[in-house]
Amino acid sequence: MSEVKLAAEVRNSFGKGAARSIRRENKVPAVVYGHGSEPVHVTLPGHELLLALRTPNVLLSLDIEGKNELAIPKAVQRDAIKGYLVHVDLLLVKRGEKVTVEIPVETEGELAPGSFLVENVLNTLTVEAEATHIPTGVTVSIAGLEAGASIHAKDIALPKGTTLAIDPEAVVIQILAAQAEEPAAEGEGDEAAEA
Repeated sequence: MSEVKLAAEVRNSFGKGAARSIRRENKVPAVVYGHGSEPVHVTLPGHELLLALRTPNVLLSLDIEGKNELAIPKAVQRDAIKGYLVHVDLLLVKRGEKVTVEIPVETEGELAPGSFLVENVLNTLTVEAEATHIPTGVTVSIAGLEAGASIHAKDIALPKGTTLAIDPEAVVIQILAAQAEEPAAEGEGDEAAEA
């Protein structure tokens, strides 16, 4: 996992007006907290932050007034219509520290021949990993599976140094038989039309 370096400016103005002014400058208001320290309100470069957040659980190296801090995104607020970043909460982490995060679950492979559907019961997996080695996701093979098959959290191979932080028996993916609709019997449609 790579670190993304961002320059953070401490901000002293708060409220909707100040936040709008920051966003007009293509910057994003954020708050950095954790490890028992007082929250620090900062402004981050908008485009660079947007690119960094494309990687799930990205590790950010923040330069806050000459002091380097490591942080991971905890909450990201986006505009519902235009999708731009509105506000970001960042959690301070230290090298070697274990953190609990959610990583995306991807599937690969072809199901057994027939009419089967894949149901992703969980789209993400909650895991515990070292802050500087957070996996970007896990890939699960569904090759050859048939209806009734399920993959539990304990069945998923995790990267070295990563452990499950949810019930190992939790169903992550299950395979279902496709349900075909029965055609309407003749005459039923005519009666409905007359009514």
